[in-house]
Amino acid sequence: MATTYDIQIGEGGPALEAVNLSVYYADKQAVKHIDLQVPANQVVALIGPSGCGKSTLLRCFNRMNDLIGVARVDGRVDFRGQNLYGAGIDPVEVRRRVGMVFQKPNPFPKSIYDNVAFGPRVNGFKGNMDQIVEESLRQSALWDEVSDRLNESAYALSGGQQQRLCIARTLAVKPEIVLMDEPASALDPIATQRIEELIYELKQEYTIVIVTHNMQQAARISDYTAFLYMGELIEYGPTETIFTNPREEQTEAYVTGRFG
Repeated sequence: MATTYDIQIGEGGPALEAVNLSVYYADKQAVKHIDLQVPANQVVALIGPSGCGKSTLLRCFNRMNDLIGVARVDGRVDFRGQNLYGAGIDPVEVRRRVGMVFQKPNPFPKSIYDNVAFGPRVNGFKGNMDQIVEESLRQSALWDEVSDRLNESAYALSGGQQQRLCIARTLAVKPEIVLMDEPASALDPIATQRIEELIYELKQEYTIVIVTHNMQQAARISDYTAFLYMGELIEYGPTETIFTNPREEQTEAYVTGRFG
């Protein structure tokens, strides 16, 4: 049984909730019976050693595991009162409302403008595309750097700029939740700082769940931290408590660097 501290859930309930959630890759169980509430407009960090199930759990939240042929998900992920794995739920619509930013920047081989406009176009957006592109680039703190070069290839941007472009591309379809799988692990310290500052700003409008191997990063940017080990949720609570006064010995050993 995981140790869970008081989680400050607003009046509308959690933004996202995993209930008895398990994931299997063929016969191997990668995530084991996890219960987790994600509060709205907060940053939740998933930490733990490699292979502990962090990214697998993250991918459950927008059904990315559906794309892995041998993957099977049991349990529930509730979003706005609906089980995302229920009958009749469109996984494409799930991924629009629960967006994802990956570990390595993955811009499309298109212009900066067309990268951001891609999602709205696919979703049939008929409004002012220039406005959507500008708003998304401003939200991702990239507009001032690219406003005069929107027709250039996205590949002309630096790694950090490409990652912020990918964040803008995610925001352009107006998700409610943004998932980030180690979004700064491939970036230099300056670009990492920009991403962290951006995450702090984005939580004013979005709920964010981030996977990170970087303990200092989790401590800096998250409101709540979940420690996973061997597919199990060991402890979950306010980040300050997890890092300064954890209840579980395994958690203390991990956050202090004694293993992992």
